[in-house]
This record gives sequence, C-alpha cells and structure tokens, in this order.
Amino acid sequence: MPRPLIDPPRRRPSRATKLAAGLFSAGAHAAVLAAVMLSQGDPRPPEPEPFAVDLIQPPPPPPPPPEPKPPAPEPRPDSKPARPPSPAPPKPDPKPPTRTARPAVRPPDVEPLPATPADTTMMAAELGEAELAGATTVGAGSGNGSGDGASCDMVRRLQAALRRNPRVRSALASAHGEAAASGKAVLIWNGKWLQSPNQVGRGLAGVREAIIMEVGFAPAACRANPMRGLVVVSLADGPGAPRLALGDASWRWSDLLFAPGTRPPTRG
Repeated sequence: MPRPLIDPPRRRPSRATKLAAGLFSAGAHAAVLAAVMLSQGDPRPPEPEPFAVDLIQPPPPPPPPPEPKPPAPEPRPDSKPARPPSPAPPKPDPKPPTRTARPAVRPPDVEPLPATPADTTMMAAELGEAELAGATTVGAGSGNGSGDGASCDMVRRLQAALRRNPRVRSALASAHGEAAASGKAVLIWNGKWLQSPNQVGRGLAGVREAIIMEVGFAPAACRANPMRGLVVVSLADGPGAPRLALGDASWRWSDLLFAPGTRPPTRG
C-alpha cells in the first residue's frame, strides 16, 4: 500500500520526563567523576621534612704509583762499553759591534834619532895571560896588612877574605863558568863596578859586598896606599884556579868604597 506523503504528528515528551532524564544524566556523570577521583587519590605527595647538609671538599686523589723501570740489560762479554755523550760545542761569542775606522792622521815628519850603541865598557871582561902581564899578585907587595902606616899587603888580605867566602866562587862560576874553568881572570872593577851577563847588579852579587867589606874595615893607612895597574887574586891554589882582577891606571883601595853603586860597609 503506498506511504502517505505527510507523516503523522509525533508525540512530544512531557516536561516531567525531560526533568527526570536530566537528573539521571547529571547523577551518572557525578558518579563517574567521583569514582575517578577516588581511584587516583591525592595527586600531591606530602612534603619531606627539611634537614641540614654540610658541603665538604673531597681530598685530592693519591698520586699514581711510579712505573717500575725496566732492568738494565746485562752487558755482553763481546760488547764494547757505551761511550759517554760528547759535550755540546761551545756557543761562539757574539761578534763585537763593528766600528767605523777613522781616517789615519799622518804624523808630522820627524827625523829619526840614531840608536845609542850599548856601552860595552860597563861589561865585565875575561882576561887572558897577555892582558894580565905585569899585574900585582900575592907576594908582590910588602908587609902583612897590619896597617902600621908604611907597609900593607892588601892583595894578600883581600885574597884570604875571598877564599873564606863560599858565595864568591859560586857567583863567579854561575856568571863566568867557562872563564873560571879555563883559568881566565874576570875583571869586575876598573874605576867603576862592571856588570856580568845575566846579572841585575854590578860587580857580581856577593863578590862586590865581600870586597867592600874587607877594604872598608882595613886600616886607613892601607886603604890610602897608591896602586897602579891590575891586581889579580886567586880563589884556590894550583894552576887553572878561578881568578878575579880589579884595578886602573892609577888608583887607591879607598876608591872601591866610593865607586858608583857602592854602599858604605856596615857590620852588625
């Protein structure tokens, strides 16, 4: 059968029915919400009680133990010992700062002076027999040197004093060894004291003092005796003994005390 074009009117729910449905829906939602809240409990946990905390810096960690050194290898009998390391070469000194050379100033023309030749008259001479001809020796004078005013043998007196002094022969041998060995006489005074080779003072150190000491304490009459030419004294007996010579053309024994470089004799 065909459906009618117009639906029949529906019945609307009453007001009481709507109110009851609303109350039921609200109660259901409230029950669901209460069940959810009861299942979760209190969402905020209880706050813990406060307590004090001290901050302390921890001690440093202990140093690591040293690593054990490997044992030195034992040297083999056929191995060569190790050479020590060569020292580092010294560093060269820094170069000094270079200076600018100034132009050389030409000195004025000066006439050169001729060199003064050495004074050979001040050197001690070694005399042979030809130069000693006519020289006064022991025994040529008269008297014994007692100083009685008329006769004095000063040559014998001086020779005895020089033989008693060991420094005289030692000084003569060190400065004139060849002359002393060959029997030549060494001239040490000819109006002034002469200087020997390699000697600082004149008259042979030790010999001049011994002669001045003996002459200075001789009697005044003996010192004033006039003499001529050379006097030769021997330091030992026999041929070839070392000898000393002194004298001038005309002189006195007292001249030995006032020669240049002579000090007056003193006795303690």
